[in-house]
Amino acid sequence: MFYSDKCDKELRFGDVLKGFISTTPFIKEPILKIPHNDYKIDIQLPSYCVVLSPCCSIKKNKIDKQILLSPLIQIIPSFFNNQYFIDDLTRINRTMNPEQTVARHTWEALPTEQKQKRLEKGAGYAFIELFIYEPNDYFPKYIVNRKEGNIETGYYMIDFGNTYKINCEALQEGQEETLLEAKLWQLSVKSRQELRDKITCYYGRIPEEDKALMGD
Repeated sequence: MFYSDKCDKELRFGDVLKGFISTTPFIKEPILKIPHNDYKIDIQLPSYCVVLSPCCSIKKNKIDKQILLSPLIQIIPSFFNNQYFIDDLTRINRTMNPEQTVARHTWEALPTEQKQKRLEKGAGYAFIELFIYEPNDYFPKYIVNRKEGNIETGYYMIDFGNTYKINCEALQEGQEETLLEAKLWQLSVKSRQELRDKITCYYGRIPEEDKALMGD
């Protein structure tokens, strides 16, 4: 089960919300001199967003009234090129064997040496920066345009690199009813752990140059 059959009265990591704006600042270069007005801020109201603040941090931040969010966006059409994904796009949320991370024809076309290297690394994530959300009663379906034929789907996803912070008075004690109106879905314990595992892997990757200095 991807979603929980009931929602808590408090916000949880992975919750689906509505009604929270997103802001993105744009600059040409670092602002090193003040005053400086060569920037702009894009403000949007995504249909849905996901809580990326850890559960425990949300409770602590009721004083600061801050929360970290990521907008839910439409999936990538190329997902449907991979037969392993077509049956269940949430498989992208979990580790898989190397040959399952790419389309069958792509794997078969790889040189033997590359296949062997990938097989030696063992199971891992595909699309390390993405987490897929199952269709539900709130998510409107949309058309994914493909050369092989269009597909209607209700899957959405978040990108760990696309996050933003927002301050909200309703995060204070005593405002639970207001938050419940904005909270649409809560992940099951299993799904929330999958999200936690993948985002931990995303931020926990060690670059090759650091591995060399660390003696790995």
